[in-house]
Amino acid sequence: MADPRLYPSGSAPHRDESTTDGSGRRLYDPYQDLNIPTAYKNLYDLPTSPEFLFQEEALLQRRSWGENLTYYTGVGYLSGAVAGAAVGLREAAHAAERGDTAKIRANRVLNSCGSAGRRVGNRLGVIGLLYAGMESGMVTARDGQDDWINSVVAGLGTGALFRAAQGPRSAAVAGAVGGVLAAAAMAAKQAAKRYAPAF
Repeated sequence: MADPRLYPSGSAPHRDESTTDGSGRRLYDPYQDLNIPTAYKNLYDLPTSPEFLFQEEALLQRRSWGENLTYYTGVGYLSGAVAGAAVGLREAAHAAERGDTAKIRANRVLNSCGSAGRRVGNRLGVIGLLYAGMESGMVTARDGQDDWINSVVAGLGTGALFRAAQGPRSAAVAGAVGGVLAAAAMAAKQAAKRYAPAF
């Protein structure tokens, strides 16, 4: 509103008719008395679609390497923590004794769930980190070509690297398991795209 000392007895400048809505009520405009052009509205009229620096990035139908790394690591850690907490709950239920109080049982459950959840979550988080790094590396090495080969090779490499400290035989077995799991995940993804209805 205008300061009444500046515009005594109703001599305030005439307000624009565009500041009223359909019911005849005046809409509040905090900038109306500051003599600022209406270009300030463009500051708040932001687009809702993602913005890209280069047009080639907008055409890609995949996450960037940073998003990939964050996604797989986060999903791996979170799912591992939940699964580990479930295992810890089962272990705490088996370790319960007949004369325990509720406080001791609750303490045992919390300790067991936290310990197992941390252990499994850290393992799956590291597996997700390795997988995301190898898959993004394969996309870069193959000049942006994104297909099932990248996922299978990333699964092979992740399994082998994760178990490399246990020796070459264990690394080979884990690499084969990782490759098979990655291929199965890609096949399930393609089947879901083909047969499941799009929402």
